[in-house]
Amino acid sequence: MELSTSILLTIALAPLAGCLLAGFLGRQIGRAGAHSATILGLVISCALSFYVLYQIAFAGAPAYNHDLYTWFEIGRLHASVGFMVDRLTAMMMVVVTFVSLLVHVYTIGYMADDPGYQRFFSYISLFTFSMLMLVMANNFLQLFFGWEAVGLVSYLLIGFWFKRPTAIFANLKAFLVNRVGDFGFLLGIAAVLYFLGTLDYATAFAAAPTLAGKTLAITQGTHWDAATVICILLFIGAMGKSAQVPLHVWLPDSMEGPTPISALIHAATMVTAGIFMVARMSPIFELSQGALSFVMVIGATGALFTGLIGIVQNDIKRVVAYSTLSQLGYMTVALGVSAYAGAVFHLMTHAFFKALLFLGAGSVIIAMHHEQDMRYMGGLRKYMPVTWITMWIGSLALVAVPFTSGFYSKDAIIEAVGESHRWGSGYAYFCVMAGAFVTALYTFRQMYLTFHGKERFTVVEHHGHGHHDHDDHGHHKPGELAHAPHESPWVVTLPLVLLAIPSLLVGFFTVGSMLFGGWFGTAIHVDEANNVLGEMGAHFEGAVGMALHGFWSVPFGLVLLAFAIQTYIYLFNPALAGRIKSALKPLWTVLDRKYWVDDVYFALFARGGVKLGRLFWKAGDAAVVDGVLVNGSARLVDRVAAGVRRLQSGYLYHYAFAMIVGLILLLGGYWLIGQ
Repeated sequence: MELSTSILLTIALAPLAGCLLAGFLGRQIGRAGAHSATILGLVISCALSFYVLYQIAFAGAPAYNHDLYTWFEIGRLHASVGFMVDRLTAMMMVVVTFVSLLVHVYTIGYMADDPGYQRFFSYISLFTFSMLMLVMANNFLQLFFGWEAVGLVSYLLIGFWFKRPTAIFANLKAFLVNRVGDFGFLLGIAAVLYFLGTLDYATAFAAAPTLAGKTLAITQGTHWDAATVICILLFIGAMGKSAQVPLHVWLPDSMEGPTPISALIHAATMVTAGIFMVARMSPIFELSQGALSFVMVIGATGALFTGLIGIVQNDIKRVVAYSTLSQLGYMTVALGVSAYAGAVFHLMTHAFFKALLFLGAGSVIIAMHHEQDMRYMGGLRKYMPVTWITMWIGSLALVAVPFTSGFYSKDAIIEAVGESHRWGSGYAYFCVMAGAFVTALYTFRQMYLTFHGKERFTVVEHHGHGHHDHDDHGHHKPGELAHAPHESPWVVTLPLVLLAIPSLLVGFFTVGSMLFGGWFGTAIHVDEANNVLGEMGAHFEGAVGMALHGFWSVPFGLVLLAFAIQTYIYLFNPALAGRIKSALKPLWTVLDRKYWVDDVYFALFARGGVKLGRLFWKAGDAAVVDGVLVNGSARLVDRVAAGVRRLQSGYLYHYAFAMIVGLILLLGGYWLIGQ
């Protein structure tokens, strides 16, 4: 049975309907009406997404690929709006709608006292609609529409508390950095159109082999392989959206937005767009070994070096943010070794446990009256047991403890990199292996500082300070709370529990089919020579066997080592942390300053751009446009007018004399011409 067009339209448009109701009729329907409308839209979209996944994966429904209507036609160029829904798309639809639905429910508690309540619900529903349009697209132009739409909504949500200068700085930073990536992405789409003559996925993928042997002269005398150019340009777009080095700098600053949107950006929407896009473009990427090596090296660099920054962070949300950067690096490495299924599989498992960690961090922030510094927490497990248990589940999945979902996806990526013989794979293998140790270091540090050890806060009564005050931290000093911490309401803890379940179990039940069983079918194309997952599948002994083997693997040994180190430091000898920081101060400074990448960008592009603009303004606008063209012409007209004005004396005999002189000159001219 073929999928119904009306069902697919409903999946995409139900969140948009909720967005419009909450956005344009927010005052009329009130807070309850706003969250009811948007959540209902997500319930419908999520339920139908599960139905579509069931139809494709279990009921034998064929993949859907149809145009809904023609966008425009210019000569032979045909652009349409349509859907391509295969197993890859169906899985993404379920992840996006399920995580987004839980974030919507969570938002009821987290944003309860915020004056922008209806506006926030409108934005997050629009975010979900944009991401659905991106993953369901069947052509490059619609993909670009969804691509830009998620960028726009992320700008609105990161700067949601627009009275904060830091929030405005963060959303502008995200917007500008993504424009750099989007420029490359747009050039990549143009190159696809130039070489393949179409924007339709199916037609372009079928014609992709014709790229072999074609070149592009970027500069005079140099010829670049067309497939390599296309892939690198498309990946530059992914570097912006999925925050890959060196376009990663916007993602940590996105923490300036409310916690629910942090979870949505990092888990299910914007940052996953680049990973999905490269997996979708696998028929083109498989044509260029050079582009795949480039992807792999970029991902490996991010997996290790951005993770290291997480070790020195004290803000609970920023630790999770740098964890996202590192895990996105793992997904990108998997793409680079042609393990596309492994990248998408880790995308799925990561969406669950990363959303869990972000929402858990938000629950802690609520309990701490919006204090985010872990140095002023500690001992919270007795106050909020549900948050504590669920965050431990998410943390164990993040560090890839065997039998958790994160283990099956992350361990498979590490093993796939080890199996690869592509240029740069040795460097990548070192990075992902060391990254396992680094991930465990910052994860266990976060959990111990937040939930264990002695309490590093004091309860001091402050009248008029509510725990949803978003203007920094009210009037209390760091570590001072207006009321004792307590467990969050059910609208906050229920999403945590529902996310903890797939964080534990989904990997166990899906690893065999998704990674080694060819579950994605024709949605992902891998050349036989590059099929590292196929080689691994020959030795796959089932989910239980893989997990049991994981207990004896090197990555798990590194996790145990990190666990022992952090347990000793933060539970038995807390003073040692300060001594280690002093002993490693140069390294600590490098990590704390984030390798000075932000400073270089600020000095080179921000300040440099302003100075260059001022130079052009002085040399061009002020001197030429204003000085010569505008002010110069005005002064010329003024001087001519001043001279002409002297001839207007107002005396009749002056005018009569001028007329006589003019008549004489006229007659004299005719006489000369006649001679």
